[in-house]
Amino acid sequence: MPRSRAIVSVEWLAAHLGMPDVQVVDVRWYLPTTGKSAKVAFEDAHLPGATFVDLDHDLAAHGGPGLGRHPLPSAEAFAASLGALGINPETHVVAYDDTGGSTAARMWWMMRQVGHERVSVLDGGIEAWREGGNPVESGRVIAVPTLYPARSFGAFGPIVARGDILPALSAGAILLDARAPERFEGVVEPIDPRAGHVPGARNAPFAGNLVAKTKSGAPRLLGASELHARFAQVGAAGEMPVIVSCGSGVTACHNAFAMYVAGLDVPGIYVGSWSDWSAEPSLPVETGPAPVENG
Repeated sequence: MPRSRAIVSVEWLAAHLGMPDVQVVDVRWYLPTTGKSAKVAFEDAHLPGATFVDLDHDLAAHGGPGLGRHPLPSAEAFAASLGALGINPETHVVAYDDTGGSTAARMWWMMRQVGHERVSVLDGGIEAWREGGNPVESGRVIAVPTLYPARSFGAFGPIVARGDILPALSAGAILLDARAPERFEGVVEPIDPRAGHVPGARNAPFAGNLVAKTKSGAPRLLGASELHARFAQVGAAGEMPVIVSCGSGVTACHNAFAMYVAGLDVPGIYVGSWSDWSAEPSLPVETGPAPVENG
């Protein structure tokens, strides 16, 4: 599938919705501190025919300490979740959310990691869908289950562990942190054990990949050339390997997604991210702005 098809427009989806090989999935998710429920939001309104993906259950596992807040599930568990959502290896999956693709990109990345190429993110998500005058539905949706074979992760760039980070940085790798500047700099930390960032990391907030086409419109992904320039500005468009991280391995996928759309090499993802790093008291932490300007 062409890189350009990683992101699809509302117009494209409206023309393809209802085709037997297209499955729309709702990947909205909110931090526990917000008090919001993604499942309730889905039942209030979702795209026609969409099925709900529970990020905490379908796209993560919670098996023990030292793995961060959203470690990857087993290949078998992920395959079972895909099958329960009505997805088979031939399905074209279109993922959306209401935060510029910040959580839908986790679904995209995980599916690419198991070798599923027919997966896209809806540009602008449910907000753009509504802005286009398209209908939504309410209520619960029960998918027609199918079988999805278990496939190991690893088909789409490195999956990086905590112990890989400092050696990689010493060897010249670039670590991009997708969190907002105030969390990266350690000004605030709403959920993880310590505030700050991995020493040597550079801040590239995922929100910088987006632009509102109108003052009140849903944020859309920047164009490929604009994204390339953004990552070049933080030194991530050269020959050195790039690792992306965030709070718990979710919005890091948005930077990986944006880099892919920009035509850059697929970066490694530190899935445990700050939730994993900050939980180990022996690891060093920096605060304050990064030495490289944000994109």
